[in-house]
Amino acid sequence: MDYSHLSVVLDLSPAQWQECSTDQESALSLSSFLSQLLAFLNAHIALRDENTLAVFAALPGKSTMLYSSIDPPEQPPDMDSNSYPPFKLLDSAVISSIASNLDSPSDLPSALVGALTKALCYINRLSLGHSALADPRILILSVSPDLATSYIPIMNSIFSAQKLKITIDACQIFGPDTVFLQQAAHLTGGSYLHLNRRDALLQYLIMAFLPPPSIRKILAVPTQDRIDFRAACFCHKNIIDIGFVCSVCLSIFCQPVPVCSTCRTKFPIKTLKRLNASRPPAESNSARPSPASTPLSRPTSASQNGTNGSKH
Repeated sequence: MDYSHLSVVLDLSPAQWQECSTDQESALSLSSFLSQLLAFLNAHIALRDENTLAVFAALPGKSTMLYSSIDPPEQPPDMDSNSYPPFKLLDSAVISSIASNLDSPSDLPSALVGALTKALCYINRLSLGHSALADPRILILSVSPDLATSYIPIMNSIFSAQKLKITIDACQIFGPDTVFLQQAAHLTGGSYLHLNRRDALLQYLIMAFLPPPSIRKILAVPTQDRIDFRAACFCHKNIIDIGFVCSVCLSIFCQPVPVCSTCRTKFPIKTLKRLNASRPPAESNSARPSPASTPLSRPTSASQNGTNGSKH
């Protein structure tokens, strides 16, 4: 019998959650977030007895699995007759795992890509053992901004999700819109939400992310009006509006380079001079329309004017 699998990736950066809890417009503490999250997770496993669930944490400098319904933890000692055992096991496992992993805060960025990769590997292993696995999806709950150095790993994760037919949903709870999560949701057929009211987190989760992809076809699921397709350059790891693309390996650079640092291809000096002469003035960059509304042309020679980040 087909069933739905959900893997949830939690961004548990202490620094970002501290800022989120003190935000003047719409503060949300970590404890309030966890209480609403657990209600959403309980709703998923209550929808159908065959549904499976896995929870992963993106911690500073590391990632770990917090809970798996395939291999649930042992029954907690405080289990009583008034609590539903699956809910109680889930709640206690997630809370205790988070508490044990957040005891030593670090200034390192959260390992979001590591947690996403573990979720992909877990779903792949699950699908090999259960041929009837249907609607596998990953929900990323993020509070951190884009990390330019993670562009290549997260794009590789997106390509893997596409090959495995895994839907990636993303919810940016705090901070500005994230370019990479927008692309992940768009390219895998998922939904991306940027919360304006964090006190309504549970409502957003249930309305937008609780239905599996097969059910969303008949529901009015929120969609993205504009998608930021900018990419990060391979040389300085900066998110750029206009880049120069290697015609051999499609590496992206913020300025013309004589030798591609990825495939070591050498470009003619005449080509480099022509491209440098055609670069727009720096002061006009702010007046240029965003790449989401004005797609850039594909490269046709050694390096060309730009890429919209979706070179695949």
